[in-house]
Amino acid sequence: MSHDLFSLHGKIALVTGASRGLGKGMALGLAEAGADIIGAGISSMAGIKSEIESLGRSFIGIEADLSEESARRELVTRALKESGRIDVLVNNSGMIRRAAAEEYSMEDWRAVISLNAEAVFQLSSETGRHMLEKGKGKIINIASMLSFQGGVRVPAYTASKHAVAGITKALSNEWAGRGVCVNAIAPGYMETDNTEALRQDKERNAFIQSRIPAGRWGSAEDLKGPAVFLASDASNYVSGHILAVDGGWLNF
Repeated sequence: MSHDLFSLHGKIALVTGASRGLGKGMALGLAEAGADIIGAGISSMAGIKSEIESLGRSFIGIEADLSEESARRELVTRALKESGRIDVLVNNSGMIRRAAAEEYSMEDWRAVISLNAEAVFQLSSETGRHMLEKGKGKIINIASMLSFQGGVRVPAYTASKHAVAGITKALSNEWAGRGVCVNAIAPGYMETDNTEALRQDKERNAFIQSRIPAGRWGSAEDLKGPAVFLASDASNYVSGHILAVDGGWLNF
């Protein structure tokens, strides 16, 4: 099999939430495979810019609060203006707010749904329009184990990640025959800012690790390969799929 199937040389990837965590890991993986990167988010991207450029790839950082509808539209417009095209979109930005369901505020509900679900649809729609005109593109949404399960004390996050899975399948049905593949990666329990509270809880941490056949939390490094696969020509006949990267959690 030719390694060219997995090559991203000449491709431009827009990655949201690229400054740290899983987004940074995926952006680095795409750059290592040859892609130039446009990173978007509200955090400083000086670190990821330096790392991407050290790989010999270009990096454009765009500050954008993706909880705002107008900011999402402006992000795609600016990315296209700066780069001329977007070959790969990674919808990674997200947030989590924890509280018992009976105490969960509507303010928290709306904030989580807006960033985790509405932004995924709008950015996919805005970018997808451009990809459809070219007749080719890859969209990778970031789902979750809670796209399949209910979770505890995270009702909005669970609802939003179920929505990500549904959006992925719906867009795939419309666009797969027009050259745009839409898939999702569902990370398992990963070492990120969002899971720090769980990892600091000794009981929960012990239970979670005992429940993962691989015996460890995942890392950003673990998402590099799946992201490259779904962004590359190697996955041209894969669409509407939710790829679990979970150390075996779902099967245990």
